[in-house]
Order: sequence, then C-alpha cells, then structure tokens
Amino acid sequence: MNRKKTMWFEVKEGEKVEDCLKRMATAGYTVAGKREEPLFQEVDGEVIPIRQIIKFKGILTES
Repeated sequence: MNRKKTMWFEVKEGEKVEDCLKRMATAGYTVAGKREEPLFQEVDGEVIPIRQIIKFKGILTES
C-alpha cells in the first residue's frame, strides 16, 4: 500500500495533544514539525480569538 511520506495531523476540537500524537504513531508516523494558528470569529463587528489550531507534521516511519 502506498502512503504519503509526510502528512499533517490536526488536533481535533476537544482532543488532547497526547491523543493526536498516539493517533499519529498508530498510523505509522513520527513527529517532524508543529504548526499553530489562531482561529478567529467576528462577533458584533469585533474579531475575537476562538481557539488555537495545532497541527503536527508526520513523517512515515520505515518498517
């Protein structure tokens, strides 16, 4: 089966970072990088931060 050599895994809303890392390991990937970006929403004409989106870059572990 051909799988991507690199893949981004996003920490889902309500999910712990550790759970995302376990999901990556189960899929056969190891952490190679991390990216964070804020998520904003406009409320009554004012832009407010809602939450932080965390993504981990995974590299396929050789078997």
